Amino acid sequence: MKIQLIGASGTGKSTLGNYIAEKEQIKWIDTDDYLWKDENFSENYPVQQRLKMYHDDRETFERFIVSGSVFSWNPTGFTDRDLLVFLTLDDEQRFQRLIKREIARGGIDSLWLDEQGYQTNDFLEWCKTYYTAQTPSDIGTFAEHNYQIVHSKSPVLKLDSSQPLEILYQSIKHIIEKNPL
Repeated sequence: MKIQLIGASGTGKSTLGNYIAEKEQIKWIDTDDYLWKDENFSENYPVQQRLKMYHDDRETFERFIVSGSVFSWNPTGFTDRDLLVFLTLDDEQRFQRLIKREIARGGIDSLWLDEQGYQTNDFLEWCKTYYTAQTPSDIGTFAEHNYQIVHSKSPVLKLDSSQPLEILYQSIKHIIEKNPL
């Protein structure tokens, strides 16, 4: 079983990936761990180091679920997956999740009010570009995700991540069982 979850920040990729990994007793790979050296998301690993970590995981784990993408720095990464899952979520719900997460990570002082009076910070401002970025090499954008969907050799499942985790898991499990490896 090799599953990759993609979608905008705040759609629940990590939460669902961890949930499925526990249910299936398989490795959960969060691609943020390849990208960021620290929990503050302030310093990136160099691409060569990311590639080594990616290669080491691929050599070590035959079965896994991946939350996120490596496409922008490793275009051939995770192309041998059995299923690509694209998570969607209404932007209002997505930004409620993101703001809650940003407060949990950095405290209320990590946010400021934008011109419309909404809480924001640099990361949230970047999240607003998800649908407007045009280049598939723009990491974590709809352009990148759509490119992967269009070119996927594996089946693609689109799910609304506002559903309970168990429902999402069962939907994925059903597709995997329907399309045996």
